[in-house]
Amino acid sequence: MAKKEKASAKAAVSTEDVSKVRYKSISTVHGENYKTLLTEKYKNRKKWEEPNFKKIVSAIPGTVIKIHAEEGQEVKEGDLMMILEAMKMQNKMYFPMDGFVKKIYVTEEQKVPKGHLMIELK
Repeated sequence: MAKKEKASAKAAVSTEDVSKVRYKSISTVHGENYKTLLTEKYKNRKKWEEPNFKKIVSAIPGTVIKIHAEEGQEVKEGDLMMILEAMKMQNKMYFPMDGFVKKIYVTEEQKVPKGHLMIELK
């Protein structure tokens, strides 16, 4: 009797999992067809984008303490960009390449999350 209950419990779980599946992918490898079931979580994932190195984003969440650049300013690789305070430490951020500052998207004393666009270069 216990075996039948376990089997019915497994059947109930697999039925729930199948109801969440929305997409099917069929691929052929060495002449054999394989069917892959994809979930809603996979459908709603963040899509990959090619990185744009002229858009500088925050690597860590923190507070902008001081901005050492102005819009239109010519900057060289290694110049001090800003100071970002995170976890009671002041992190100096430097420009990764030469260019001109096109736009500054943050202000001093502003709190920024990880991945927030801070400065864009031309």
